[in-house]
Amino acid sequence: MQIEGTTALCHTPVKTIEWVGDAGGAARIIDQTLLPGELRYLDITDVAAMWEAIKILRVRGAPAIGIAAAFGVYLAVRYASLNDAVSFLAEVDAAAAYLATSRPTAVNLFWALKRIQRLACDAASLDLPAIKATLLAEAIAMIAEDNAVCRAIGAYGAALLTPRTKGGVCNILTHCNAGGLATAQWGTALAPVYVAAEQGRSLHVFADETRPLLQGSRLTAWELQQAGIPVTVITDNMAATVMSKGRVDAVIVGTDRVAANGDVANKIGTFGVAILAREFGIPFYVAAPLSSIDMELVSGELIPIEERKPEEVTDGFGRRTAPANVQVFNPAFDVTPNKYVTALITEKGIARPPYTESLRHLMQPG
Repeated sequence: MQIEGTTALCHTPVKTIEWVGDAGGAARIIDQTLLPGELRYLDITDVAAMWEAIKILRVRGAPAIGIAAAFGVYLAVRYASLNDAVSFLAEVDAAAAYLATSRPTAVNLFWALKRIQRLACDAASLDLPAIKATLLAEAIAMIAEDNAVCRAIGAYGAALLTPRTKGGVCNILTHCNAGGLATAQWGTALAPVYVAAEQGRSLHVFADETRPLLQGSRLTAWELQQAGIPVTVITDNMAATVMSKGRVDAVIVGTDRVAANGDVANKIGTFGVAILAREFGIPFYVAAPLSSIDMELVSGELIPIEERKPEEVTDGFGRRTAPANVQVFNPAFDVTPNKYVTALITEKGIARPPYTESLRHLMQPG
């Protein structure tokens, strides 16, 4: 099978989340449940709508839901008319606690909520309008920060993308969606692809379909097409065949949480891809912003794994595909042990084994 590569990036990735308007405006997101059939933007104006958007995956991906949650706290308190800082901070904490119940696995969600809570506490001496303005400004600032982080990950990761033949196309396999749709714009796992394309290098991506919600075929393939990057969709159980034929030069995936020892939680099926990559001698890279690294968890065994509704498996996209009343096991994520991870790509550089040491070094301030 001949794969044509791209030599230039046609378009930058679409914006996944942004703030529109003034203090009375809205958090604008792409409704990812409708892709690829329809590109629809939603303006979120209250905390309940933001909770629902995170819960049912209208907005998804660890960095993106962190930003969304920060906006959600502001939306919860922007019309609060309390007279004292203590009562206002209680409202902030209540909003954060509520949003924290939306999804359990992605550490960025909790990182962003804690950041907003700390900021509100630090600004408690200001008047109420000033505190609210500070919260909104911080949530907006997270977008620029995320873009800078993802671009840095892209630069470090692009240097790892080497084709099997000199001057040939570099073929990358990815699982789920850790592209622009999972962040503010540039993505984590796909950021190296975008940066390498900007450098004029020939690239092609195999996108695992990623059952049961098909984030690979619905989202990754869509955004790569939008950006002019050649992409081929394969079902999850085709990855071994594609690898065995020498058609994959590297695997890059994202992550929702990395433990201190380098164990990685990512979309269900990632563990299997990592085992296959090891079998066929293919480097397995994980793009991980520092905000996704949880140094409080010593290993991946402690990462909480979200289990989702059985209907996602039995009635995917409106059609029944399993017998009535059959039992279903539907974890949204799995944990890949660190021994399968060739390197972690962060905004501060590449972390390699032993991860307990390399991650501790990267997480130091400065």
